[in-house]
Amino acid sequence: MKILEWIGIGVFIVLFALTLLFLRRGVIARSIGTIEMSWRLNTVVPGRGWSPGIGRFAGDDLRWYRMFSFSPRPRRTLSRRSVVVESRRTPDGPERLVLAPDWVVLRCISGEAVVEIAMAESTLTGFLSWLEAAPPGAVSSRFRPPRPLPARPDEQRRSRPYRSAG
Repeated sequence: MKILEWIGIGVFIVLFALTLLFLRRGVIARSIGTIEMSWRLNTVVPGRGWSPGIGRFAGDDLRWYRMFSFSPRPRRTLSRRSVVVESRRTPDGPERLVLAPDWVVLRCISGEAVVEIAMAESTLTGFLSWLEAAPPGAVSSRFRPPRPLPARPDEQRRSRPYRSAG
């Protein structure tokens, strides 16, 4: 009888862990501004080391979450201010077995580190646009908006403020 109890407890733990894994993935994927992408975590063996995940745009950062992880925190983060795309290519060799055929591999330089990410060709345009421009309505922290110049005294008499019929 004790063996059946332990098997039941083991099955319950496995089902509970799988439920948590899929709930976490669903919460991240439901967010606005998410893309499916892979990140190359290990470059020791050529063509290997790719890990699937979900990228989420959050302001000036691209946060990457591993697909099969329980952690609520991103595994890697790319800052828009420090990323430069060095080259892009199609998957070759063993990468063709891991990555989808319509995906593109980007070799980026983030600060001093070399980073390789892969994403669908249709996603690439949005990613490159995100790199080049700030999101709508965002104010750059490097520049302050200019203050309006004070009006000259002779212009104040001629211009009358607009009043709404409120």
